[in-house]
Amino acid sequence: MANKRDYYEVLGVTKTASQEEIKKAYRKVAMQYHPDRNPGDKASEEKFKEAAEAYEVLNDADKKAQYDRFGHNAFSQGRGGGGGFGGGMNMDDIFSQFGDIFGDDSFGSFFGGGRSSRGGRQSGGARGSNLRVKIKLNFEEMAKGANKTIKIKKYVKCTTCQGSGAKDKNSVQTCGTCSGSGQVRRVQNTFLGQMQTVTTCPTCNGDGTSITQKCSGCKGEGRVYGEETVSIDIPAGVQEGMQLSIGGKGNIGERGGSFGDLIVQIEEEAHPQLQRDGLNVAFDLHISFPDAVFGTQIEVPTIDGRAKIKIPPGTQSGKIFRLKGKGFPQVNSYEKGDQLIHVNIWTPQTISAEEKTMLETLATSKNFEPNPEKNEKSFFDKVREMFG
Repeated sequence: MANKRDYYEVLGVTKTASQEEIKKAYRKVAMQYHPDRNPGDKASEEKFKEAAEAYEVLNDADKKAQYDRFGHNAFSQGRGGGGGFGGGMNMDDIFSQFGDIFGDDSFGSFFGGGRSSRGGRQSGGARGSNLRVKIKLNFEEMAKGANKTIKIKKYVKCTTCQGSGAKDKNSVQTCGTCSGSGQVRRVQNTFLGQMQTVTTCPTCNGDGTSITQKCSGCKGEGRVYGEETVSIDIPAGVQEGMQLSIGGKGNIGERGGSFGDLIVQIEEEAHPQLQRDGLNVAFDLHISFPDAVFGTQIEVPTIDGRAKIKIPPGTQSGKIFRLKGKGFPQVNSYEKGDQLIHVNIWTPQTISAEEKTMLETLATSKNFEPNPEKNEKSFFDKVREMFG
């Protein structure tokens, strides 16, 4: 992770760049380092893959939002779609996934449409769509991380035809339009001379084959609506509204197309006593007047159990105690918040005649007249100090 370049730097765009600007920037970088323009140059090939990886993230609104918030850490430990090209995906995968970039006239005329220029045709349909799910977590799960196993209704590969969409192997024939290449070449005369362009075959959509008899199980789609059990690792420190992207766990595409991603949105389950404020946890502690005068020890709830705190004699209402490190961790970081305990002195709403007599006696004592120290901080100063 540490050696990765910033995706915006890779494509030469700013964070405010539009989708069209990101696409144009990717085309420019990909043209510069395209393998057909730099045959045998491993350094150029790596830059080509790096650009594809950056484009895959920045061209996807969900992944871009995660990257803007967490950087490369958003896709660590297999939780994201970014980073796949540099390790597990080959050049054909890049051409397949971004065929719309490489197959148009302005780009394909120079490099033969990308994938076909490398001696192969597309071997699958379009990529499947992404899926979205919501997962509700309690405070302890958000603080420590969790593993959740959920069942998802989605498009999965048809087991009858193994994703081909055909009744059997004899029900597939070479496409007559492209002769099995998956692409159609066209030569145009321009003032620069003849220019060759390569586009995806409109008849077979780049597959290179056509089906004569469709599979009865999936009606030729190569996929059926089913169910899959997915295990999701939730990192420690997630917050309400965060999204995790799990590559390859969305819908499968038609006729051998790749899987989309699973977008997991985090929801926070309210705690009965604690409140969250960023990385910190807040708790309102109510104590009696005698406890405030004489001091006491008391248990308070925390994210992971209960903790004892000491209330010193003469504690004033509004006092804030801090339990260091008892808050939430930052995602993929050693930083951790605190628990802030706000003391409130409880005032009885009804009293007996005997209690009233005792309080009236105390009211005449000078010791019970408010006399705050001049150097004592105001409530707003304390809030600014704690949260500023």
